[in-house]
Amino acid sequence: MGNIYLWVKVLHVSFVVAWMAGLLYLPRIFVYHSMNNVTKETSEVFKVMERRLYLYIMHPSAILVWMSGLYLAHVLGIYGWLIIKFILVILLTLYHINLGRHLKDLVGDINVRSSKFFRLINEIPFLILFFILILVIIKPEIN
Repeated sequence: MGNIYLWVKVLHVSFVVAWMAGLLYLPRIFVYHSMNNVTKETSEVFKVMERRLYLYIMHPSAILVWMSGLYLAHVLGIYGWLIIKFILVILLTLYHINLGRHLKDLVGDINVRSSKFFRLINEIPFLILFFILILVIIKPEIN
């Protein structure tokens, strides 16, 4: 497969770690931002944190995950487990986009969701990652 494949794989895993960190941390910030006792000053700090995390860490990481992942799939070939992995990564991408919608609401001081809601959705990326790891490590034969 060659040296380039291995370097791209290292980069892919690094970008996945960065993206997952954001997918897990941003809803946690939303939990605190959506609490009723947040002052205007604290809300402004949360807005800066949320925007920077979303725009400067999560977006680039997601794009680089897709670019490196598609390259790796091209080199490796398409298998049944990889198709399921792609579906799960699409779900993570949709989750990412949905977080962007919540970010837009919170930045606009439109708090339509409770902190409990954000606590619950915070578990979604971990569950998806768990199944992705099963596919990537075990590589079950799926026809």
